[in-house]
Amino acid sequence: MEKDILTLINSGDRRLSKGQRQIARFITENYDKAAFMTAGKLGRTVGVSESTVVRFATELGFDGYPGMRRAMQEMVRSRLTSVQRIAVAKDMLDGADVLKSVMTSDVEKLQATLEEMDRDAFAQAVDAIDGAKHLYIVGMRSSASLASFMGFYMNLLVENVRLIHNTTANEVYEQIMHIGPGDVYVGISYPRYSASSLKAMEFAKRQGASVIALTDNENSPFARLADIRLYAKSDMVSFLDSLVAPMSLINALIVSVAARRRDTLDETFGYLEKLWSEYGIFTGVES
Repeated sequence: MEKDILTLINSGDRRLSKGQRQIARFITENYDKAAFMTAGKLGRTVGVSESTVVRFATELGFDGYPGMRRAMQEMVRSRLTSVQRIAVAKDMLDGADVLKSVMTSDVEKLQATLEEMDRDAFAQAVDAIDGAKHLYIVGMRSSASLASFMGFYMNLLVENVRLIHNTTANEVYEQIMHIGPGDVYVGISYPRYSASSLKAMEFAKRQGASVIALTDNENSPFARLADIRLYAKSDMVSFLDSLVAPMSLINALIVSVAARRRDTLDETFGYLEKLWSEYGIFTGVES
């Protein structure tokens, strides 16, 4: 696991030039702004050259400035308040084409998620979900929409799905109190991380359930607890985090589980279509 970048800066085990010390001081005092600056802008803000910024990143052990900036972004996402996020968004999007900026950023996160996905971990997650005695899907706050989507479709594919989201702390434990060996707990959380979801995951793990984390990176507290870790990028654009890549990851899990059950899929959805028609679930123009 990578060290916190502030720890790297303050470790004191390297000699920095005067310009590099200026960069270090600025990042330490303004990490929420520095994390979203280009090397050129950071250099101009501090009063040093862009090449000095790049050398500083290398001195800290990164391959280049983009790697250092990603490390800063990963660190700050869980620390920023909503007010700080809005301030950062103003700097990022000031005078920009917001539609293009946001959608281009989402495409980049999808591509990065695909390129960095641990395929073995993904296969392990599909195996676990497919073989679960009970499947618990937990997502709070902004991750509740992801949990609901996953719960809706998994309920059509596997038996004994329990969806837990946006409920009080006491109710969470009431709903997962019987979890145990043979069960699978899927915890979904992206910055800012939900404390209630994390405590529920700790409980599930103590009870002997297999724990899968859907989160953003290895520094997430959910990743540290999980048996299986699946990462999807959710880098901040504004006061909200993009959930496009996490949703795509969940789509892939659902389709993969469905592929495992292709022998019964036609029968299942044939029965559902009959029920939907009989009880008038859908409406529309009939051909």
